[in-house]
Amino acid sequence: MEMILVMFIVLFIGLLLGAPIYISLTLSSMLAMFLFGNYSLSAVVQRIFGGMDKFALMSLPFYVLAAEIMIAGGMSKRLLNLVSATMGSFRGSLALTTQGACLLFGALSGSSPATVMAIGSMMYPKLNEGGYSKGFSAGLITSSGAVAILIPPSITFIIYGATTGVSIGALFMAGFGAGATVGAVIMVFSYYFAVVHNVPCEKASSFKEIWSVAKEAIWSLGVPIIILGGIAGGVFTPTEAAGVSVVYALFVCCCIHKELSWSQFYEAVIRSAETIGQLMILLGTAALFGWLLAISFFPQLLTMKIVTLVSSKYTMLFIVNIVFLIAGMFIDSGAAIMILVPLIYLPLSKLGIDPVHLGAVIVTNLAIGMFTPPFGLNLFVARTVTGLPIMTIYRSVLPFIFLSLIALGLVTYFPAITLFFVNLAF
Repeated sequence: MEMILVMFIVLFIGLLLGAPIYISLTLSSMLAMFLFGNYSLSAVVQRIFGGMDKFALMSLPFYVLAAEIMIAGGMSKRLLNLVSATMGSFRGSLALTTQGACLLFGALSGSSPATVMAIGSMMYPKLNEGGYSKGFSAGLITSSGAVAILIPPSITFIIYGATTGVSIGALFMAGFGAGATVGAVIMVFSYYFAVVHNVPCEKASSFKEIWSVAKEAIWSLGVPIIILGGIAGGVFTPTEAAGVSVVYALFVCCCIHKELSWSQFYEAVIRSAETIGQLMILLGTAALFGWLLAISFFPQLLTMKIVTLVSSKYTMLFIVNIVFLIAGMFIDSGAAIMILVPLIYLPLSKLGIDPVHLGAVIVTNLAIGMFTPPFGLNLFVARTVTGLPIMTIYRSVLPFIFLSLIALGLVTYFPAITLFFVNLAF
């Protein structure tokens, strides 16, 4: 128990001092190994490499590269134009377009901050010109971008699957249900806001205009169809779907749209390598940390204690929500999963909670944490996009936090929302 205490104290001291998470994880693990056991440095290297050497992680580089290619090659811009054209006839169409674009962009990037930056920079000026207040516009962009980590292909779900051994394909299907629920709740509120504040309607697009935009975007829509349809239909594994999506994105951007130059492709590869390098070192050091937790039998002891004290899975899910909401405010979603999930996975399994449903609940919490004050990452990205003071952005997201908590309650206590597509596909 002393070893675990030292590990967590050193970890949190490192995080509070602003040290990178992988440094904090490594230092806390190595200190515990040298103080409480006779371990060699080779064990550190072996465990870090073992954390990265997992079959489930093979898809990560492909999904990240595919996203970078699609963004550089103009596929994301075409999706935004399609959403804007189809929503034009509805009250609150600009707000609905923003949320819809974030849902589709999430299927391309899998990154919440990237979605806020990409969609926010395009939609924030339009929202202001369209009659929405700066506060509402900032809150909408900041919260809508968070749904990206729920929509497949989600890097966060891949990390959860690699940590727990749960099927990544099933997690993708569950994420689709959870992401759609969060998006739908915010869309309903956006429509209500536009009606109450008498926001003027945008000019409705003609059928000819919608058809023209749809023809441009049809190739971009092929990506989520390939990923979700291929996995659900048993045509691809998640790893194979990732590889196919890279080839497909390259073909569309180079041969159909012809907007991806060799220099842009090179830059996309470099950005992908940087992202994967950061993720892999984090996964490796978290594996070292998790191994020490396992050999200390701390998760097993915690399991017995929790099962003794908490007999209701609904109460336990409520506790999980609180823990991960707070964690998402302070640390990266991937790091939160790798540090906390090994501790709670066994207790919740003992209580009969479906591991796929649990993954959807956890990632929904982390999505909300991305824009929860004071340290949600999307808040600072939105500050850059909007130019508003951080306190103004804090106030602007409060209604959207409340709305997202309603969606979280639905996802948590109505498992059919997340498991419907899973049961349909598997």
